[in-house]
Amino acid sequence: MDKSDLVWTMTSTLLVWLMCVPGLALFYGGLARKRHALSVMTQTLGVCALATVLWFAYGYSLVFTEGFGGLGGWTRLGLSGLYRAGDAAPLPLLGTIPELLFALFQATFAAITCGLITGSMAERTRFGAALAFAGLWFTLGYMPIAHMVWAGDGWLHLRGALDFAGGTVVHISAGAAGLVGARWVGPRLGYGREAMLPHSLPLNLTGAALLWVGWFGFNGGSALAANEQAVLAVANTLLAAACGVLAWALAERVLKGRASLLGAVSGAIAGLVGITPAAGLVAPGAALAIGALASWAALWGVSGLKRRLGIDDAFDVFGIHAVGGIVGAILTGVFYSADLGGPGPAGLGALLRQVWLQTEAVLVSLAWASASAAICALVVDRLIGLRAAPDDERQGLDAAEHGETAYPD
Repeated sequence: MDKSDLVWTMTSTLLVWLMCVPGLALFYGGLARKRHALSVMTQTLGVCALATVLWFAYGYSLVFTEGFGGLGGWTRLGLSGLYRAGDAAPLPLLGTIPELLFALFQATFAAITCGLITGSMAERTRFGAALAFAGLWFTLGYMPIAHMVWAGDGWLHLRGALDFAGGTVVHISAGAAGLVGARWVGPRLGYGREAMLPHSLPLNLTGAALLWVGWFGFNGGSALAANEQAVLAVANTLLAAACGVLAWALAERVLKGRASLLGAVSGAIAGLVGITPAAGLVAPGAALAIGALASWAALWGVSGLKRRLGIDDAFDVFGIHAVGGIVGAILTGVFYSADLGGPGPAGLGALLRQVWLQTEAVLVSLAWASASAAICALVVDRLIGLRAAPDDERQGLDAAEHGETAYPD
């Protein structure tokens, strides 16, 4: 047991939960239109809470215990064996921290992944349907991907794919699932014919700032120790996000003649997404390149690619998280090379092999997350219905679904 490692990982766990609530809730709430703001925040809160409970019920066991290449076993159901009241024996350790703390830390990753998906289907999905979809996709989508990438006997992990803090597991999978869900539930009423602008950019910036701060725990905590790798991950997180802000603002200035707050915020998130799989595995100079390239790719994702797809991904979860995550995951393979300052093997052959492994992990994550999301959407829609009634959508889901308003007269 190392108390400094324990304290850092506990702090990181709290920081990642800060990303969920209030961070993501405020971020999405600000992006929503006024009459839907509370419904979006409620869905984020509810989904994060549900994923946390499911993680402790069976998620941790099926992800991080030994099983086969795609899923773990049943030995830790309900966190069995991690804590028994009155037991004088110490908790099993994962390196220098208790396994229970590792399970708690990973619970926040499951929560934020499922919470992200709500942004794609926002402003027209019923609260109960959002919970049902998230719970089902957590089981069919998130758990197998997390096991394949992170578990000791996971298929992609054994092949050598790198994902330090969740580029494939969290961002690519959430973006792909969100896009499928948005396609299934259909566009918002008036989409493409009327402006659907964020109702509060200050609220959006506040949420983004909390996400940025929480991301230090997201990436830095993934070292699972208070060590040099954690410091590297925190440094890279700061640099990539800052570079993402500037890259998006510069691109908007060149393309549109002016830089926007919404664009700068989006650039920060894209930079954070891009550096996530590489945070503890690349040199700080690489973080600047990854932040900029992920930001520019995400800008294309929310503009050109979104128009081509014709899908109403309300808060651009696919454009920012999936596209930015793809760029970050592949560039992890590039900058992992010792020739570019990383800890990996030197040589062009080793670089190309790692890039292929990263590409393979990206393709598997996209395919699995999308297919599982399609199954979940089909099941939930047939059983209880995903979409809110048109009159409820026009009235606003705040009042129709929850009997509340964000801004009472």
